Amino acid sequence: MNEETTINEETISGLWAAIQDWFMNEAMWIAVAIGAIRILLILVIGRVIIWGANKLLNHMILSRNTTRLHIETRRVQTVGRLLKNVVNYVVYFITLLLILSEFNINLGPIIAGAGVVGLAIGFGAQSLVKDVITGFFIILEDQFSVGDFIQTGNFKGTVDVIGLRATRLTSWTGEVYIIPNGSIVEVTNYSLRNSLAVLDVSIAYEEDIDHATEIIKKTIEQVHHENMTKTPEVLGVQALGQSEVTIRVIAECMPNTHFVVARLLNAEIKKSLDANGIEIPYPKMVTYYKGERGGA
Repeated sequence: MNEETTINEETISGLWAAIQDWFMNEAMWIAVAIGAIRILLILVIGRVIIWGANKLLNHMILSRNTTRLHIETRRVQTVGRLLKNVVNYVVYFITLLLILSEFNINLGPIIAGAGVVGLAIGFGAQSLVKDVITGFFIILEDQFSVGDFIQTGNFKGTVDVIGLRATRLTSWTGEVYIIPNGSIVEVTNYSLRNSLAVLDVSIAYEEDIDHATEIIKKTIEQVHHENMTKTPEVLGVQALGQSEVTIRVIAECMPNTHFVVARLLNAEIKKSLDANGIEIPYPKMVTYYKGERGGA
């Protein structure tokens, strides 16, 4: 028993001496202090990077909100938050790797594992990633917004939803098109600028062109519609056809309302021409009947 007690006391005293030596090791504490300062600097730099990235994203979102009044602000803000989260996660991951490197942890397997996982996800979801990235740029670059009338490829209609993966259009006849964002290559937006209603009015060759033009001009000047931004005007004779003279009329109107304005002007011009006895040419068929004795 005495020998065992002596061994235990020697072990405890040796352990205590080692602990004291460890705590009294000046070089070790200097290394710990330097490591702590470096970790603190890594954390501070990471926070500064996140702060700067968030400021930049907020500026981009604000500029997009003030570009067009009818843009869907909540959707832009949602994308902004998603981008902020992506930036935060990337910075946090890099910060974690740098902190682990301060503890002399081998980062090779971690980086290799992350690369393999990212590669597998990239190969397995190429179309999904393409759709999401394209959706980001559609919203951030303000290519079109909810309520715009656009055409992409063979699809034409009003934008109902702009998602991160797909965009939904509704045609004027009611069909609903769901288009993956990655397949949207070219877009024609009819809602960004005022549209132009173009009318070609045909009159017979026998009619007086100047008189007909004057009647059309007086008629369209009296037409008023909430979608017209300027008074319609007569450009003049557009073409000389086989049986008619074509007079062109134009009217500038609000975006994507030229169909309504054109129908209204066509109706008013037709009524005015009829009231003034000006003939609009149309196909005629003349039938000859042969008499019993060969006379026509």
